[in-house]
Amino acid sequence: MPSDHPEPPSLAPLELQADPAPPLAKGGGKMHRLLRSAFKLGDSASSSSGDEADQLSRSSSSAASSGRTPSGGRAGRRGGNGDRSSRESFELDGSKNGKLLSALRDAKIGHAYEPFPWEKKMRELLPVPEASCFLSLLLLPKATDGSNTRYNSLEDTLARAYAWLLSSQASGVPVVFMNVQTEALLTKISGETAVSTVNMASLSDLAGMANASLYGFEDYHGVDIGVVRAVRLWYTPAAGEAALELSLRQGDTRLGFAISRTEEGFIYVSSVAEEGTPGVASARSGLLELHRAARRASKLLVLSRVGGEKVLPWMVSTAGNVKCFDTVSLSQKLSLHRHALRPITLHFLMWDRDLAASLPKDADVDKPPPVHLLPSPLDVAADDLDGPGLASKDSRDSSFRFQNIDLPDSWL
Repeated sequence: MPSDHPEPPSLAPLELQADPAPPLAKGGGKMHRLLRSAFKLGDSASSSSGDEADQLSRSSSSAASSGRTPSGGRAGRRGGNGDRSSRESFELDGSKNGKLLSALRDAKIGHAYEPFPWEKKMRELLPVPEASCFLSLLLLPKATDGSNTRYNSLEDTLARAYAWLLSSQASGVPVVFMNVQTEALLTKISGETAVSTVNMASLSDLAGMANASLYGFEDYHGVDIGVVRAVRLWYTPAAGEAALELSLRQGDTRLGFAISRTEEGFIYVSSVAEEGTPGVASARSGLLELHRAARRASKLLVLSRVGGEKVLPWMVSTAGNVKCFDTVSLSQKLSLHRHALRPITLHFLMWDRDLAASLPKDADVDKPPPVHLLPSPLDVAADDLDGPGLASKDSRDSSFRFQNIDLPDSWL
């Protein structure tokens, strides 16, 4: 049915668009196009930046786990040459390390020479100037026959060395053990000895030489050489050595002490003149106090040096005898010192360091007077014969036979 009002125009359905087009106008078309393009650029930029941020985050996390940067190279490297640069750097570091290791292997510590004031140190530091406290006894193997062609074993020589040391200590000699060693002594051999000792070439013979005291070999000239295996026993004083100086004066008739010798070869002071004895030099030196201290400690007052010369036993022969110093000749030397009024320094093996330190030094001993010419030695030696038990026609011989008479009359 027709109507008086016209029908409204039909509207098309509204569609949502991602990019709605701004209305165009004749006067602002250019401006609208610019705004539209800017709007599109901003939207796409924000979208792409978000995607790139996500991708960069994923790349960074994977690179952190593998130790590489998102670009595929090592950390701290840029560009596509990262792998090659890292490899070259590693090879360069390896080359440097190799050179350093080679230089370290080839490095040698050089030698040098340092001058040492030997004479000064030996005078100032040693208890006995220019002498050591290392004492020794050389023991030759004992021969089993009179021709000295066969000897006891090395074990026997070692046992005899140990027995000598123990016997010395039991006698009261203040010594202690230090070391023991074998010592090879060369000698010329011939006859049966050469036949039995030179022909040692097999390994079984070498094993048998381990305990042998004598073995031999033939030199380039065909001479048979024997090697004697001796034993050197090293020992030392229990408390070092101490020195006493006997000062002599006009009117001294005797030194005031007697000496004897042990079966081990040690010379010791067996008696000393008592205090107040007139005309004896030992009363001014402190020898009496030292001898009393030795007796209280059950020790022997052993002489180690007389005037700087060692008077200790030093060797044991193949017959088993101990080579030592003669008491008669030592007595003569001491008496000559008294006749010439020359001081004499005696060294003793000590057992107590405190006692050794308390002894008077050379500075405390009175200096001897100048040497005087004395009467004939025969007349002076005759004075030593005063007293019972010393009468003899030959004064030069009897005045030194102190070891065969009573101690009070055996003073030097």
